[in-house]
Amino acid sequence: MPRCPRLTGAATAALALGLVAAAPAPGTEPPVGDARVVARFDPAAGQRPENIALEPDGSADLTFAFARTVVRVAPDGTRTTRAELPAVAAPDTPLVGRAAVTGIVRAHDGTLYVNYATGTRATGVWRISPGGAPVQIAALPPDGFPNGLTLDGHRGVLYAADSVRGTVWRVPAAGGPATAWAHRTELRPSRAGSFGANGIKVHRGSVWVSNTDRGTLLRIPVGEDGSAGAPETRARGLGGIDDFAFPGAGRTVLAALNGGDRVVLVRRDGGHTVVLTEADGLAGPTSVAVRGRTVYVPGAAYRTERDPNLLLARLRYHFGRL
Repeated sequence: MPRCPRLTGAATAALALGLVAAAPAPGTEPPVGDARVVARFDPAAGQRPENIALEPDGSADLTFAFARTVVRVAPDGTRTTRAELPAVAAPDTPLVGRAAVTGIVRAHDGTLYVNYATGTRATGVWRISPGGAPVQIAALPPDGFPNGLTLDGHRGVLYAADSVRGTVWRVPAAGGPATAWAHRTELRPSRAGSFGANGIKVHRGSVWVSNTDRGTLLRIPVGEDGSAGAPETRARGLGGIDDFAFPGAGRTVLAALNGGDRVVLVRRDGGHTVVLTEADGLAGPTSVAVRGRTVYVPGAAYRTERDPNLLLARLRYHFGRL
């Protein structure tokens, strides 16, 4: 396992606080820049960073898919194993064949929630309390693939995107039975053996979901009673889209396109612009997180088998409610 390099002072500040310098006028320079790799991982040890949650101090909590672990990368570059999901006998996970820890989200009290896909009864949502061991709080169908995960703290529920069954599952954050909240054609893959619903976020009263196989970004309104409205397709042509993040309060999105080694800025009209590429250090980007003006992009290098890493970049513009 290679040693994780220590971050520079500038990177530490970016991790901890984000960069708050005044932004130039839109259009005068690229909206994202100053990219640098701040941590490198060992693919032979299963260290494929699949998803990310951020701590208040700027540390990044990463799920290592095939190592079945959650690892915290501190602002000074120190790496700590936060939790290890239990091994399962004879995993039969759809699409990948191996047990995989996928989506992760953090609650305000420091509790982490992760998805675990195994092809067994261990498949579901697991809770990692501060200082505690992982505990399964909801079972999901073993023949599905729970991928992205998000938390609606106001309603006290989690939403998990199932890449095989074309379903968004709703789970009480306190634990309990999962319900199929949304099950639509738009969430399913168009081809057998492909990933459908993948990334997922709660944003401004709606649940947003990416569909990897269809290359789409969807918005699902949440009704006053908590029910799912009809999905709206907000963007198309995003081949290989994985997870994503909102850089501001509006509908502008930063999305990881895993297959193409790109991060794109998706505008509210559905158009998109490439803002980061393999030349910037991307290694099969799987997800995006934003803190202030700092953009975090984990890369699992599933396609190239080279240099899975955590990349940081800087937002040059303030997106506000655009």
